[in-house]
Amino acid sequence: MDVLGALLIELIVIGVLFEIARRAGLPYPALFVLGGLALGLLHDVPHITLEPDLVLLVFLPPLLFETAFTTPLRDLRRNVWPIARLAIGLVLVTTVAVAALAYAVVPGIPWAAAFALGAIVAPTDALAATSVFRRLGVPRLVVTLVEGESLFNDATALIAYRAAVGAATAGFVLVQAGGDFLVAGAGGIAIGVAVGLVLSEIVKWLDDPPVEVLISLLIPFAAYLPAEEVHVSGVLAVVTAGLVVGRRLGTMLSPSSRLLWLTSWSMVGFVLNGLAFVLVGLALPDVLAGLRASGEIPGTQLGALSAVVVAVVVLTRFGWVFLTSLLPGSPRRRVAERDPALSWRLTFLVGWSGLRGAVSLAAALALPLDFPQRNLLLFLTFVVILATLVGQGLTLPLVVRWVRWDGVEDGEDEMEVARATMIQAGMGAVGLARTRWPTHEPLLDRIESNLRDREEHLELEESDETEERRQEHREHEEIQLSVINAQRNAVIALRDAGEINDATLRTLERDLDLEELRMDA
Repeated sequence: MDVLGALLIELIVIGVLFEIARRAGLPYPALFVLGGLALGLLHDVPHITLEPDLVLLVFLPPLLFETAFTTPLRDLRRNVWPIARLAIGLVLVTTVAVAALAYAVVPGIPWAAAFALGAIVAPTDALAATSVFRRLGVPRLVVTLVEGESLFNDATALIAYRAAVGAATAGFVLVQAGGDFLVAGAGGIAIGVAVGLVLSEIVKWLDDPPVEVLISLLIPFAAYLPAEEVHVSGVLAVVTAGLVVGRRLGTMLSPSSRLLWLTSWSMVGFVLNGLAFVLVGLALPDVLAGLRASGEIPGTQLGALSAVVVAVVVLTRFGWVFLTSLLPGSPRRRVAERDPALSWRLTFLVGWSGLRGAVSLAAALALPLDFPQRNLLLFLTFVVILATLVGQGLTLPLVVRWVRWDGVEDGEDEMEVARATMIQAGMGAVGLARTRWPTHEPLLDRIESNLRDREEHLELEESDETEERRQEHREHEEIQLSVINAQRNAVIALRDAGEINDATLRTLERDLDLEELRMDA
């Protein structure tokens, strides 16, 4: 009962804090961490104990998979080298910088423990940043860089982390570690491709939306567990499987299955992210208790040491982001061709988006109980998470506003092009249908009228639309919504009167919901 009660309390906290964050315009992961911290300090409130192995297994695969299958593969390909510099180069540089600092200032810490700390705090968590990006608006290029980095840097960091932990007992050989890195990466990608292709075909063969969604929930674990079993990168296996499935999502599912799939995964991602960030806050009391009991370092030195570690993590990212932005073909150079000042502000935004999250804390908690300076490493990890996720996260909206993006994307507006192409394809299909079905003119007239109306609104959006035109568009939407709501109320009244059953109501409601969603298309 304690576990169920704790889970219920945490889900309620997630819902309340999300609504507060939405109304206040703040990144909700930062508030989730603070809410978990408050719960952790209340001794009378039951809470779930954070088991690191369970966190990595339950949280990491589905969260990575959800991000991967919704990430545009084409944008990743276009920016593969900038993303690789962040996901591989920056992680390794941060690991070395933090390790060198820890070895220099922490008495008696071995190199293996210092490198473990560096690998733990190196990977970023993009959720808090991208939640702000989508609400306030930043270029698609920035979102691609930050999300692409977070997709792949977990793999780099966890491989380096395992090498450091292994070195604490078995020694460390640089050449062997480099070879293991390549094997783990290649093996993880190969398993991810195989799992993605096979399970995509299975889902395509099925014709039952709930079963297809159930299979989709198993895909990340089907990639992660075999990869971990053969000691290759489970993270890369999940990410690769997600990219493969996302590429085939438009052809392997029916419209109803796709709607249920996306809705289900949106809820799964929200709940798991919420629980993960709340659990980060809940871990603080145990971390502090372990540090006080160990007496590894005097309390008067902890504050200064924590501040220095945070400074190294943040400044290393800024230095790397700005230096690599000077390279030929960098994203900043592309933006600078149009607006040099904006390009530097966007570079600063990418640097400020290096927030840490649950993966870092789970990796720290997974350290062996007899690992050198374990409690100190746990504490420093938590401080880095708190400083970046809460400190930088809560100020991120201010930074986004300071950037003053003009709304112009790098290249043509893909959404407008896609809508125009879709409308023209529909008009062509109507023309062909008129020759094949000459007795169905009324239906074809309605379809054509609807397409021409969309085309007219699209042309108005692309031109200098007057306030009168915008008001007309708003009135059209209000009229459509009033008709849809009247129909919805009518069928609910029929159900309440016992004239139709709930199954019929759900079918009719779904049609009306889809019609309302199509108003935004």
